Amino acid sequence: MSGGGWSCPHEADGLCSKVNGLRCDPGMKGCELYGRYAFFDDSKNARLKQKQAQLASSSAADPTKE
Repeated sequence: MSGGGWSCPHEADGLCSKVNGLRCDPGMKGCELYGRYAFFDDSKNARLKQKQAQLASSSAADPTKE
């Protein structure tokens, strides 16, 4: 287990079993966390920002949504 009290269930010996055995890099495309959480490394936040912008534009288009 690396870093803190959280361990990814897809990581084994530093490799990701979900993303073709690539080196585990939390937030990379294909990762369980991709687009769901904000990361310090802003390059990993592109999908999250797209989702937020889409939600904002759909709320602006429909005034009945909050």
